[in-house]
Amino acid sequence: MPRILHTMLRVGNLEKSLQFYIDILGMKLLRKSENVEYKYTLAFVGYTNEDENAVIELTYNWGVEKYELGTSFGHIAIGVDDVYETVERIRKSGGKIAREAAPVLGGTTVIAFVEDPDNYKIELIQDDQATQGVGK
Repeated sequence: MPRILHTMLRVGNLEKSLQFYIDILGMKLLRKSENVEYKYTLAFVGYTNEDENAVIELTYNWGVEKYELGTSFGHIAIGVDDVYETVERIRKSGGKIAREAAPVLGGTTVIAFVEDPDNYKIELIQDDQATQGVGK
């Protein structure tokens, strides 16, 4: 059966991004490689091994410090045990909170949004509510 392997994000500062995803969100660095000829570095981060779940590929193109985010990409969603507690932990770790923990508009599912160093949005969803529709 096909499955999602990873989502790739272009980052302007790989070390800041790794610090955010590893130290603040609690992911693990799964693998990292450099391509000297084409001047880029790839770092794969996730909560489990790539053969178990989808992960995030951070791509750093050497010398590129900033990207236009555009209007088509929305966010990455992560299920957590307690959204309120996770937001406070991220805030205390220096993470940027884009939307405080609260029920989604028009529903009861508790969500929050944080932003990584490149301003990509990460949605935190109360894990036991993650598969509920907006109206529930």
